[in-house]
Amino acid sequence: MASARILIVDDQESMRKTLSIALRLDGFDVACAASATDALESLSCRPCDLAIVDLMMPDVNGLDLARQLRTLYPNLKVVLTSAYHLSERQVLRSQCGAIGFVPKPFQMSELIAFLRDKALS
Repeated sequence: MASARILIVDDQESMRKTLSIALRLDGFDVACAASATDALESLSCRPCDLAIVDLMMPDVNGLDLARQLRTLYPNLKVVLTSAYHLSERQVLRSQCGAIGFVPKPFQMSELIAFLRDKALS
């Protein structure tokens, strides 16, 4: 079985690198984007199974990007992440289509377990 392809969308290079390395070591196929524009370009070239999207980005915020992704790629699962906490209820009310929220800082093992159990099952 092929590994899931995950797109990491975060304007912080250190976060993209850290997540990318950890997810690759765990067997995922990973792509990275520094902005919403980069994410949409990447997805137009090669689809993904899941996107991990940071809420706070300078060009387009994560909620707006999640809404765009829901429209353009309805089968793409989106997990939001941020140092700013959102409750599950707030994520649902945002109507962005995200399947979950993982607050920063997170333990990499917990994020990977969440992805395997909730997002990619």
